[in-house]
Order: sequence, then structure tokens, then C-alpha cells
Amino acid sequence: MKVMIAAAGTGGHINPGLAIANKIKKEEPDSQIIFIGTNRGLENDLVPRAGYELKTIDAYGFDRTISFENIKKIYKTFHCIKVMKKMIEDFKPDIVIGTGGYICVPVGLAAKSKKIPVILHESNAFPGVAIKMLSSKANEILLGFEDAKARLPKAKALCVTGTPTKVKKLTISSNKKQELLKQNGLDQNKPIVLFFGGSQGAQSINKSLIEIISNQKNKNYQIMWAAGPAQYEEIKSNLYKNFNLQIDSISNVKIVPYIYNMEEMMNIVDLVVCRSGAMTITEIANVGKPAIFIPFPFATENHQEYNAKVLENVEAAKIILDKDLNSEVLNKQIEELVKDKQKLIKMGENANNISIPNVEERIYKEIKKIIK
Repeated sequence: MKVMIAAAGTGGHINPGLAIANKIKKEEPDSQIIFIGTNRGLENDLVPRAGYELKTIDAYGFDRTISFENIKKIYKTFHCIKVMKKMIEDFKPDIVIGTGGYICVPVGLAAKSKKIPVILHESNAFPGVAIKMLSSKANEILLGFEDAKARLPKAKALCVTGTPTKVKKLTISSNKKQELLKQNGLDQNKPIVLFFGGSQGAQSINKSLIEIISNQKNKNYQIMWAAGPAQYEEIKSNLYKNFNLQIDSISNVKIVPYIYNMEEMMNIVDLVVCRSGAMTITEIANVGKPAIFIPFPFATENHQEYNAKVLENVEAAKIILDKDLNSEVLNKQIEELVKDKQKLIKMGENANNISIPNVEERIYKEIKKIIK
């Protein structure tokens, strides 16, 4: 099988593309797979690191304003259709797969002009502009969430496959759990709340957490906090300078720049507080954990809030909007949840009920169906 995958910008677009590529390679080792991206996004690190060839084009996302800069970007992006036609002629793919984002537009339009089948994957509950633009042209759109179906009325075919992610529900022995807790200075007899804001942290969440910690509001629960590599040192300095707190010796609190064993940590905590990107929602559902979501307010078309509502609607999560977030609001919501262990368990079960198993297998099956 010869496959071309368009994936650019963020891990939320690139990682599903890599997971699909890995599945194809596993099933058909002789497959030839190339990725199409730009020279600006994370694909320049992630794709070669995963062992795949990356070809770049000069495509851009569009602002919804009229300006010379925006017109220039639109011109460059649509010029990429011509570039992609030549690339498709040379590579002769059996199928073109797009995993969301602006890169899909020139790649998808070029593929259709060359009569190459196109499959798109949309991980968000609210489909992005590129997916909507291509919805009537793609042979099929694969969805991360059922909620996205109604928002793509022009699509030829839709299939809810889920979004591929490495984080799954684990069976962790009591000894292993004790070991993980000990490594992080945590106590198994008190609820553990996991906080993270993505690889770079989230400033509004971090600000509220500093206030909670410095005022010792978390007496009834423990904090496991991935502050983000870019913000860890600043938080460390802030806690010491303003509150005389040593970052490594705060009662009921463990703060780290980044959690490398996120799958294990998600499986042993009692509650998760985080942003609501599609991958995060999928991972929380897979693990079956209750959550408090604080959607990133500047996400395109507010898609993080729509993602969060997927779990809120099944009583698996609570939502605090970023504009309403402060330490009192956050602490009150956490206190209300952690005092009722049975409610936490039920919320976790509700989250797990929407988890979709065998995602990569479902996607591979749809790819094979379209090629045939």
C-alpha cells in the first residue's frame, strides 16, 4: 500500500497520523508511507523521529480578517495544490489521509483532482474549518466523537472510529501503585488530583494552583501537578520568593516540569483537572477517570469547550470556563467531588463507557474498504 498522510502543526494532528501509519506498517510491512507537512510545525521533529519521510509545502491557516498578510497566505496555500499534484503524480499513492488542520486543504484538493481516494480523521467534537471545507469531497470522514456527526451534513460518509492514543486503562498492582506514590511523596489514604495543561503548561490553571497551595486550601486532597517545562522554574521561584515555600517539600503537593509516565499516573489518581483537547478527552475516557475541564479559550471555534461537553453530557466531568476560573471556584469544585468517593467512581465509569476500543483496527478497516 502506498499512503500519503497530511499532518501538520500540533501533536493533536500529527500523533493520530503517526498512529495510523504505524498500524498500516504493522499490517503491511512493505507499505510506503510519506507525510506532508510544513517546515514550521512539530511534524519536523515527530515524523522523522518515528522513522517516516516528511515532505514540506508552504501552506498556512487562514485568519478571518482581510489583510495583505492573510491574502498572501491564502495565495501560497492554494499555490500548494499545484505543488501537491506533482508530488502525487510522482508518488502515486493508493490513498491520501488527512488528520485535520489547514495542511489537509491543498493536499486533499490535489488528491481529488487526481482521482485519489481521500480519508479524513477529525478528532474534535466540533470539526475544524479544513475538515468542513473538504467534507463533501472526501470519500469518508473518520470521527473521534459521535457528537461531530451532526456538524458535518455535507459529508459523503461518516464513521465513528475514535482517536488513536497511547494512553489506555491499566491494571496496576497494589505494589506498583505504592511504588509510584512513594516516588512522588504521595499518600494512598488521601485523594490525589492530577493537574496538567499540556506540554507547555496552562497559565490560568497554574495561577489558581499557586493560590490554592500558598493558602493551604488543599488539606483534603493531594496535588500532582505537571506545571510545564517552560513555567516550572518561574513557579519554583514564585513559591519561594513570595510564600517562602520550597517546591520539593510542600505538604500534599508534588510539582514537576513534566510527567513522562502519564499513562501510569492517570491510572492511579482520583480526579483530573486539565484543558480539553481531543487527545486528552480520549485518554481520560480510555482510563475512565472523572475530570474538571478548563477549556482553552482561544482554541479555534472554541472546539475545546465542545470536546469537554462530550464528557459533561454523560456526567463524567465538570466544566469551568477560563473566564470564570480562580482558586476559590476551582478549590470548591474539587472539594465537592473528592468528598464523595462513590460519585468519583461513577463519573469514571461514565467516562469509560464512551471509550472506543480497537481504534487503530477500526481505522485500518475503513482505509482498506475505501482502497478496494
